Amino acid sequence: MLFGDFATNSVFVWGQSTGKPFKGFQEGREVKLSLSDAKKIEENVEGIEFVLPRNQRSATVTKNFLSGSFQMAGDYPLLDKLQKKKLIHGRFINQNDIDDNKKIVVISEDAYKQLYEKDAEAIGTYLIINDINFKVVGMFDSGNVNMGGPSTDMHIPFTTYQQIYNQGDRIGWMMITGKPEYDIKQIEEDSKLLLKNLNNIHPEDKRAFGSFNLGKEFSKMTGFLTGMQFLTWFVGIATLIAGVFAIGNILLITVKERTKEIGVRRALGATPFEIKRQIVVEAVFLTLVAGLFGIISGGLILILLDYLFGQGADAALVNASVSIGVVFTALLILVVLGTLIGLIPATKATSIKPIEALREE
Repeated sequence: MLFGDFATNSVFVWGQSTGKPFKGFQEGREVKLSLSDAKKIEENVEGIEFVLPRNQRSATVTKNFLSGSFQMAGDYPLLDKLQKKKLIHGRFINQNDIDDNKKIVVISEDAYKQLYEKDAEAIGTYLIINDINFKVVGMFDSGNVNMGGPSTDMHIPFTTYQQIYNQGDRIGWMMITGKPEYDIKQIEEDSKLLLKNLNNIHPEDKRAFGSFNLGKEFSKMTGFLTGMQFLTWFVGIATLIAGVFAIGNILLITVKERTKEIGVRRALGATPFEIKRQIVVEAVFLTLVAGLFGIISGGLILILLDYLFGQGADAALVNASVSIGVVFTALLILVVLGTLIGLIPATKATSIKPIEALREE
C-alpha cells in the first residue's frame, strides 16, 4: 500500500553507536551496517517483502562554468517502486546500470536549474561529480520527499557508488518493507534483534540502531485524519441543526402572522392534515433552498482554493473536492430535519380554532 509516493508498510534502519558493553566490546562502539546484514534480514525475518540497502553523501557537481553541492545517493531500481519518483524526463536507474556499474545519474529538477541554462537539454549530457564524468539519463520532480534520509538531489547506481567511493560491503542504512498481512512494528523489532546478534551488540541495547517506522507514522496520520473527519461531520451536522432551528423559529412567527389566513382555510373546509402538510412542505422547501445554496457556495470556494493553492509540485491542496455521497447525505439530513422542525409550527397552526382565527386582526 502506498501513502502518497511511499510504501506504508516500511521501516528505515541505520547504525549509530552502542549504549552498553557486550562480549568484550566497550560502550560507544560505532555500528556500521553491511550488505550481508541486509541479506541476512531478508532471508531470516518473517514477513519481509523487500530489503533495500542505500548509501548517500554530499557531492560537488560541475557543468561547464556552473557548479553546486548536492546530496547524492547510491540506489537500486527498486527505490522507484518503494518511493515513487515522478520523472519529468528520461528514466530511472535500471538493472543493466547495476550489473555494469554504469556511471549514469538521475537528477532533480532543482539540480537541473542550478547546473543548466534555462530550457537547455539535460538528458544525454555529462556532469562532473567529484571529478568523475556521469551521463544524465533522467530528471525527477523536486517535489518528491525522501523518507529515511536527507533530501536527495541525485541518484546513481548502488554498485557504482560502492565502487568509486570504496565502500566495499558497507551501507548507510536500509529500507525494510513488510508484506501487507504482517505487522511492520514486529518486523522492526525482529530486524533490530537480528542485527544485534550479527554485530555482537547487547540484546537490550536501544541506542545501537536508529529507525523510522513509516507504518507507525501512517497509523498516527490515519488516526488524526479520522478524528478530523469526525470533527468535520460533527460541526457540519451541528451547523445544519442550528440552521434548521432558525427556520423553525421563522415559521413559528409566520404561523402567528398568518393566523387569519389559516382560520379562513379551516372555515372553508381545509382539514388539520392539509394545514400541517402545507407548513411542513414550506419548512422542507426552505431548508433545501438554504442547503443547496450552501453546497453551491462551498463548491465554488473549493474551486477558488484549488485555483489559488492547488497549482505546482509544492501545492498545499491537491484536487480539493467534496464527494457526491457527502452532498446527498447532507441533503437527506436537511429533508429529515426540515420535516421534523416543520411539525412544530404545523402543530401550532392546527391548534388554532377557526372562530378565534377569524377574529384575529
